[in-house]
Amino acid sequence: MTKIHALSDDWGRPLVLALTAGQAADIRMLPVMLDAAPPAGELLPDRAYDNDAVRENLIGRGMRPIIPNKDDPRFFHPFDRKRYRARNAIERMFCRLKNFRRIATRYDRLARNFLAAIALVALATQWLK
Repeated sequence: MTKIHALSDDWGRPLVLALTAGQAADIRMLPVMLDAAPPAGELLPDRAYDNDAVRENLIGRGMRPIIPNKDDPRFFHPFDRKRYRARNAIERMFCRLKNFRRIATRYDRLARNFLAAIALVALATQWLK
């Protein structure tokens, strides 16, 4: 199983794409993805990234973290719910990618070929409109 990691802009166009093994934690790829991404003013990850170290890393990079809190009531960080609604852009991007059967079912045996197919579909569906 393979997990696709992506960072997108406000319009849902992918800026950075990466693959890891399916059991790998999302949070481990965040520094790598941020190093490859162009500078941004804010980041809207899901609640899996609700971690003080992640928040400090983002603030250190000059980014505003907009991360919802986990269900644990001991730690509460305020976040902008209205701005967080824009996160659906990345969800729509993944839906457009998975409209292609080759991506949804991962026909490619090699990770590099699969990543190339993802990049090609992303280019065709989201950048060349």
